[in-house]
Amino acid sequence: MPDLSVTLTTPRLVLRPLQAADAAALFAIFSDPQVMQYWNTPPWDAEAVAQDYIRAEQQAMCEGQRLTLAIVDRQSAELIGKCLLFNYQPQSRRAEIGFGIASCAWGKGYVQEAASELLCHGFETLRLNRVEAEIDPTNTASGRALERLGFSQEGLLRQRWIIDGQVSDSALYGLLSEDWRSRQNHR
Repeated sequence: MPDLSVTLTTPRLVLRPLQAADAAALFAIFSDPQVMQYWNTPPWDAEAVAQDYIRAEQQAMCEGQRLTLAIVDRQSAELIGKCLLFNYQPQSRRAEIGFGIASCAWGKGYVQEAASELLCHGFETLRLNRVEAEIDPTNTASGRALERLGFSQEGLLRQRWIIDGQVSDSALYGLLSEDWRSRQNHR
């Protein structure tokens, strides 16, 4: 599926593969309890977690299992988050999308911009038929972002996760290639 050389650009962002030098910035984002409030893991507790994550994602990309990209502000060159296509199922031409950005970058449209470009790559270049997302249903901001991207909520898995002793549900969203293309044609 993915290729390590993939770099995508938008008016304000560069989406590029994670690099070892990103560990400190990535740790700063994903150790923030606010960012991790709706995540399926607790906040990262050491920069070594970020280093291990980057190595694992680079390996998974080399093996064609997923595409994980840093979200970098074009003007400041600051890493503000990550986005990914994962759980790739080549026979079904299906993957899941995920994203996370620094709390200081919330509300500025960065998720919309990055995810739109990643979806374009997924549907146009990777020829995906379906992209799915799973979020905590109480994460209304992510739900709204997915709906603005064209996703529809398709289900609810009750008590799917237990993170640090807290039980949470999962809302499932889906976007079909044909629906994405129809939205692109009406813009």
